[in-house]
Order: sequence, then C-alpha cells, then structure tokens
Amino acid sequence: MTEPHSSQVALLHRISSIVSSQRSLDEMLGEIIGLTVQVTECDAALVYLIEKDLNEIVLRASQVPHAHDLNLLRMKMGEGVTGWVAEHKSVVALAANSSMDHRFKRFQGLVEDTYEAFLSVPLINQGEVIGVINVHHREPHAHTAEEISLLTFIGEQMGIAIAKEVLSGENSRLLGETEEMKRQLETRKLVERAKGIMQTRYKLTEEEAYLRLRNESRRHRKPMKELAEAIILSEELSRKSEDPDDETA
Repeated sequence: MTEPHSSQVALLHRISSIVSSQRSLDEMLGEIIGLTVQVTECDAALVYLIEKDLNEIVLRASQVPHAHDLNLLRMKMGEGVTGWVAEHKSVVALAANSSMDHRFKRFQGLVEDTYEAFLSVPLINQGEVIGVINVHHREPHAHTAEEISLLTFIGEQMGIAIAKEVLSGENSRLLGETEEMKRQLETRKLVERAKGIMQTRYKLTEEEAYLRLRNESRRHRKPMKELAEAIILSEELSRKSEDPDDETA
C-alpha cells in the first residue's frame, strides 16, 4: 500500500535535485525523458512545449533520436491527441490501436506513430499547460493507475521548473534584442552625423553622401559605424586646428 507513496517521494527527491542543479532547458527536458522511461518502461518518449505567441505545440525532446524534427515538428492547439491534451489539460491513455483514435494525427517520419499504446500527459505550471509528455509502447500496453499518476506527478513538478527556465530564456532573448536595438540606433545616429559632415564638406546630397559612405565602408571592409566615427573625429580635429582655444596667459 505504501509503494505508490514511496515512488512519489523518490521521484520528488530526484526532481528536486534536478531543479536545484540549475540545468539548462534542454538538460531538463532530457531529465524528463529519463524519468518518464523509468516510470513507464516505455519504448519511446517525446516532450512537446507550447509556443504561446504562435499557439503551436513544438517537439523539443525525445528518447528516440529526431535530430531533423526537434524544434520543427509542430501542431496547432487542439490538433492530434497531443493538441487535445494541451487544449483540455487532460490525460489520454490508449492501450492499443492508438492510431485509430479519432483525435490521432500521423506525422511522416515519426516512428512512434506506428506504436500500439499511447499515453499523453500535460506539463502544468500554475494551472496552465506549458507542454505535453507523450509515452509510446510498441505493443499493446494497459497503463496502470499508478503509472498515469506518477507521470502526471512528473508533469506537474517539472512543469514549474521548465516554465521558469523558458521565462529566463525569453528574458535573455528580449534583453539581447533591446541591446541590439540600442546598438543599431547608435550606429544610425553616427551615420546621420557623418552624412551631414560629408554633405557640407563635399557639397553632396543626402543620398550621395550615404552612397559614398557605404561604398567606402565596403572598399575598406570597415563597419559603417567605425567609418562614421572616423569621419566625425576627423571633423572635430579639423575644427580644433582651425579655431584653437585661447590659452594665452
């Protein structure tokens, strides 16, 4: 009677060690695969994550290698058994003939779709589905209540850690984009200033000044920003030599 509780305690300890180790997202997904195989003794396991901005579910990790499908194989919310699980936040357990289920969607090249048994469990964070764990058995397999309970437990516990890692990655991406926008804005300001100097110095139109600046950048294989800075510095030095500060005593 105490075995299911003991199994959950053991899983909780392992999950706690995974979360506290600050693994990367890919490493966490790999750990979920390992935990899933341990609990279900399955022939294949897949982990999908939801991309909310696109309202799509994307394959992110698998027990059987899928190098060409990771981050590319995707479906809409509600599409296939996986999409149904994500949309309804419910478990689906198919003991045999899983491809005959009316919700089933076959993907070309996904060998798991030819297996008999199929168990699909949502990854949960604060009541929201962030992904789905799919378990496949080649032969018919009656999923026990304990098996489903333990896999659901994994989905609930690991979902929190994965959501944090996804958010951290998203924040890093947004920070990088912000820094890149700042660099582009700085470059644009310098180029505009350099163009103005060239227009005055060589009596050029704005377009002619830009084209000359761009051509010089290509000819010298220097970034536009670096060339613009050189033009601005040259102009400043020229002005100082023409109008030196009055430093006489």
